[in-house]
Amino acid sequence: MTETVESPSTQFSDSYISENPQRSLEELTEALQERSDDADCYCQRAYAHIVLQNYNDAVLDAKRSLELRPNNANAFLRKGYVSVPVFNYISAQETFKQGQTLNSSESTFSTWIKRCEDNLNGDFSEVTEPKSERIKHDWYQTESQVIVSLMIKNVQKEDIHVQFAERELNVNVKLPSGEIYNLMLFLFHSIVPDQSTFKVLSTKIEIKMKKTEAVRWDKLEGQADYQLKHFTPDSLHKYPTSSHHTKNWDKLVGEIKEEEKNENLEGDAALNKLFQQIYSDGTDEVKRAMNKSFMESGGTVLSTNWMDVGKRKVDVNPPDDMEWKKF
Repeated sequence: MTETVESPSTQFSDSYISENPQRSLEELTEALQERSDDADCYCQRAYAHIVLQNYNDAVLDAKRSLELRPNNANAFLRKGYVSVPVFNYISAQETFKQGQTLNSSESTFSTWIKRCEDNLNGDFSEVTEPKSERIKHDWYQTESQVIVSLMIKNVQKEDIHVQFAERELNVNVKLPSGEIYNLMLFLFHSIVPDQSTFKVLSTKIEIKMKKTEAVRWDKLEGQADYQLKHFTPDSLHKYPTSSHHTKNWDKLVGEIKEEEKNENLEGDAALNKLFQQIYSDGTDEVKRAMNKSFMESGGTVLSTNWMDVGKRKVDVNPPDDMEWKKF
């Protein structure tokens, strides 16, 4: 007779976790060291994190649970919970709907979907302000990127955690006050996570997400209708936003460029900024020379002399203390 092995997570009901969140977290973590593929354990540990307001850890555990068992409706419930305290009702609603398709008899999904709809329609009667200060964010786009700016001053890079997924952006910031700020966005179109980056400036955090297609996003968040709108010369200067008031985007972009120009950079960052400035201010011949020399030399040569590199193949020329290897 085959013995049925009970998952450790069965010992941790929601009520038990609510009463003993820290103890539950520690015990579930210990259980996962022995059973790292237990989807239910990750799901229940996500709930412990939610009770303890560790929202970033909660969403990581909920996602891990779904990776191990994609039809885990309870994990969708946990993942949706995380978005509500940070006012990300679009992402929460989408997640709850995904869970509802797996377990339509669970009334909790309907309750939370309705609550998200009410908040999106302007009924905030059940919502309380978070303890941390409300942070404003704006966005604009180019043909290849979507740029989100978080207006947070004087934060250190080590206090910022940014996660990119195909249709999600998750930002966790420890503010100078010691409080935690979370931003989770369910994106309107897909991005390329591996080619998306962020940088910290003195007045803001700038997040650049690489588009999978050169299409114009009508908005930052939500479910795209897939009637894709490709860029036209006129649309390149239009910057849609989630804000409900008109903004002078040309002025904002100018201010952002001015802030970046005044940033005190060092080392590779300063060198890269210099190269970008040379390229930006250069003639067409200078730009062609820089592109050709960089590509043909495998990134070891960067020339602005088109008369020279235009008539020959640029050889690889690594520094004296380095060896070039082709992968």
